[in-house]
Parts: sequence; C-alpha cells; structure tokens
Amino acid sequence: MTLLPRSLNPRSSKRLPRWISPRYMVLAILCLVASVHGSALAGENTSVHELPSLRARAEIIDTVLEERINNVLPMIMERSDVDLWVVMSREYNEDPVLKTLLPADWMSARRHTMLVMHNPGEGAPIEALAVSRYGVGDLFTQAWNKEEQPDQWAALAKVIAERSPEVIAINKDAHFALADGMSASEYEQFIAVLTAEQREKLVSSRALAIGWLETRSESELKIFRQLVGIGHELIARAFSNEVVTPGVTTTDDIAWWLREQSAALNMGNWFHPSVSLQRFDNTEFDQITAFSNSVDENVIYPGDLLHVDFGLSYLRLHTDQQQHAYVLKPNETNVPESLVNALAQGNLLQDILMDGFETGITGNALLAQSLEQASEAGLKPTIYTHPLGLHGHAAGPTIGMWDAQEGVPVVGDYPVYPNTAYSIELNVAVNIPEWDNQEIRIMLEEDAFFDGESIEFLSGRQTQLHVIEAN
Repeated sequence: MTLLPRSLNPRSSKRLPRWISPRYMVLAILCLVASVHGSALAGENTSVHELPSLRARAEIIDTVLEERINNVLPMIMERSDVDLWVVMSREYNEDPVLKTLLPADWMSARRHTMLVMHNPGEGAPIEALAVSRYGVGDLFTQAWNKEEQPDQWAALAKVIAERSPEVIAINKDAHFALADGMSASEYEQFIAVLTAEQREKLVSSRALAIGWLETRSESELKIFRQLVGIGHELIARAFSNEVVTPGVTTTDDIAWWLREQSAALNMGNWFHPSVSLQRFDNTEFDQITAFSNSVDENVIYPGDLLHVDFGLSYLRLHTDQQQHAYVLKPNETNVPESLVNALAQGNLLQDILMDGFETGITGNALLAQSLEQASEAGLKPTIYTHPLGLHGHAAGPTIGMWDAQEGVPVVGDYPVYPNTAYSIELNVAVNIPEWDNQEIRIMLEEDAFFDGESIEFLSGRQTQLHVIEAN
C-alpha cells in the first residue's frame, strides 16, 4: 500500500481563538522575567532574574499541552481532513510527535504507548485516548485494561472500529522525518489488526503531524518571546569583556561558557554552541568550518570578527540565534565602517526575506523570489531559513539550505501557514577594504513569528555589532 498525504490547503487555515480563561494566567506569573534594553538589539530584550522551578515548569507544560489539544489539534485535524490519528512508540524509541503529546512528568514512552486522537466533528471536542498499560496524564483517557483484554493490538483495533473513522492517519512519510515516527515493525503489526476496509482509509499524517508541530498557541508565543530574549542576553554577555579577554580567551571558552550558563538556568541546548572568528589573514571563508566549530582553542585577538550560533531549549520550545561581535584594536574606539556596513547588508537581506512571507507561499517560492530581490539590491546572499518550535530544525517549510540555493524538493514545496515560527537564517558575502578586500560573511539568525499576515522578530534583532574592548 502506498501512503499519500492528504491535500494541503493553507488558505483555509483559521486564526487560533483567543484564550480568556483565568487558568492560563499561570503562564504569565510563572514565566515572569524582567525587561532590559540591549544596545545591540533593535527591540525589547529580557533579563533573567528568576525562572520557574522545574515543578512549576511542568505545570506550564501541561497547561500549554491542554491548550494545544483543545484548540490547535481540532483545527489541524479539520484542515488535514483526518478524523482519527494514531501515534505510538515503544520505550526509548520515541516517535518525535509522541514526545510532544506526553505530560511533563513522562520522560519517554512506557512499554508500548499508543495514543488515539479522534475528531467526532460538528464542533465536538477531540477525544484523546491512551491504549496503554499506564494512564497518560489527565488529557488522555485510558482505553485499555490488560486484565480484561491481554492483547494490546486487539484493544487498539477495537477502539478504531468503534469510531468508524473515514480517514486514519499514521506517522509514516518518506520526506518529512518528523512525520515518520512509526517503526517498520509497528507498521506491520498495525496493518495486521486492521480490516481490509480500514487499510484503504490509511493515509500519511504528513499534513496533520507537521501542522500540529509547527502551529504555536497564544501561550507558547508569550513563552517564546521571553525565551528568545534570554538567548539574546546570554549572547550579549558572552560577547563582552565579562567573558572575553583578548589574547587569552578562545572561541571554545565562549562556547562552553554558554553551555554552563544554560545549565545554570536549568535550560537545555539542542546543539553545542558554535563560536568562530574571521580576521584579516587572507583566509578563504569555509561554510562547513564556520558551522562545525572545528577549530578548538582558537585564541581571540584584537581586530577579530566573532560569530556565535546558539540555541536554547525551554518548556519544549527551542531558539536558534546567530550574532557577531568585533574586538577593538588598542587604537580603535569604534567598529570599522566597512564592518558596520556589512552588518547593514545582512539586515537588508533579513528585510527582503521577511517581506516575502505570506500564507500559502511555499518555501521554494519564497527562497527564489528573495534571492532574486537580494541580487537586484546588489547583495551576495545565501538563505537557509527553517521553521522553529517544538524542535530546533522544526516542522514546516524548508526555505533553502546553504548548499541547496536552487531549492529543496518536497520539504521546500510545503506552504507557509499562519501562527508559525521561523529561524530567519542567512548570510551575505561582503568584501572589506581595510582587509585588502578580503571577503567575509555576515551570518545572522534571529527568531520570528508569522501570524498569517505579517512576520516580526520575537525579541528584536542585532543591528549593531557587539563590541569587546582590547583591554
């Protein structure tokens, strides 16, 4: 059987309803952080004073999950023309979608966790069921009693048969890894317990799984803004004399400082921070080296242009940020004008890309038109923007890759939907006259939210280079 995704219709998407229940005021209280102004940011930043305890964070996660199941999931199931969705995982072999459905105190699937989400239609609430040995939090009703029915697969088949769905979606897809979480053995066993008629109703969950993962709720958006601001603050500290002593500090020192600061906040990093440098040495820029942090113990000296790639994980959301700093020479009081202009070109490329966002445009179309407009503006651009959310390189349309500027089949053909977040990631090549016209790259990455009509940075962006004194 060939599994095909249901048709996508981005222009039929609806705005998420506004939350008015006092229950969700807990988010504002528990996630409160203070505002400060960052000199390198055009926009509001956030300072870390006191973050919620791990127990309080679990309450936030579960509250947000309830919001998403009650509001996001029905809209996505309706948009995807799916009325029953089966998601399953065995312990330590988690489907990436299942991990986003589990309560906060579940670290993984247990034994064989099977979740069934059924949309009865006509505005009725989603029926969330757990065909599992253990109850799965308060949001999923346990639908299997092993003492009464020892066969878990038979219990699953019964749950499906009782609801007579028209369309049954499973996480099996050749192109989107995040929608391909059902293992081969699970698929074989699942098919075996279905009737011939039910097998004909099977479809890939591509549209449903990606839609569920990429769509942000109103509460998540508030958390996201705070999280991005925390990332900005940590980068500003890392790119200052608090951390950097020219002639002593290495790029690796900064990377590990960021890891330590993240851990001190009980936050995770979904990748090891990468700190690299460019300097006047006639070295040709290498993209792979810049992103892989392959040079260890690289001492930082006056005149260096530093770059960081840094991402936090908090309350199941992820950031992805890249910024630059300049180390002043002993006789300098300001950043060289050519580097100031180089950053301005990077900001211009950000503007060009973000101006092209609209509901329904595909990643490939957005990439192509942005590259054309940037070239017409005299820039030398490379765009490799990706969705952001419950994963770092998250679900949604791929908008270029640094080594695929012609576009990416299938994943680049996925459309832009409302209420989605993106890591606006790109670079411009610029020749620096003070460096004998040596070419450098301004590599920027800032996190933004698209509401269906406009896109904005979640907590400002870098418009001035961070400055480190020569000491």
